[in-house]
Amino acid sequence: MNKRRIGLIRVVSYRGESRASLHGRLLERLYPELEVVTRCIPDQPKGIYDAETEALAVPKIISLGERMCREDRIEALIVSCAADPGVEGLRERVRLPVIGAGSSVACLALAFSDRVATMGITEGTPARMKALLGPCLVAEARPTGVTNTFELNTGAGKASAFAALRGLVAKGARVVALACTGFATLGVADEMTKQAGIPVLDPVVAAGLFAYAYIER
Repeated sequence: MNKRRIGLIRVVSYRGESRASLHGRLLERLYPELEVVTRCIPDQPKGIYDAETEALAVPKIISLGERMCREDRIEALIVSCAADPGVEGLRERVRLPVIGAGSSVACLALAFSDRVATMGITEGTPARMKALLGPCLVAEARPTGVTNTFELNTGAGKASAFAALRGLVAKGARVVALACTGFATLGVADEMTKQAGIPVLDPVVAAGLFAYAYIER
């Protein structure tokens, strides 16, 4: 089978290939037709977790994305961050489809229900997701004690995320859009769905679905 190559930008500066390529390997398992080329932006050891770190990351994402589109023989590019940093800038500079994980999971959530909740690691829902969800956004949460993706990937962070999930269900959510791609690293969407009794959607998986839909059109 001739696989179709897509690119994926990680906004955390992982040193080891194994951790850096985790999101890409997830998509390759779910969509065997895809081959995912993963690159990390430099000098962001804790990724993006506030306005300052996002501002630092955007020019790096744009530069890296342009290079990947020139050199890596890809057909589409995913920015693996729920804030969609650099996505609009890249769309202005390259001809390939540029897919943001945040807008992907927001759009997918609306296919399930008009009562959407989000859970991320920042104060409030990322702006692009919030704009897309509009009045369908009925609740937001951030796990207590979690301020960056590394804190999410601990036992305490995971427990806090499940506690926050129960709160979202209690507020009337009928679908939850995870607003941090660190949840894909943690791999909890399926477990959350089972415990909550409503769909809990992973932003990396959502972005992969849109990439797959594009190349298989």
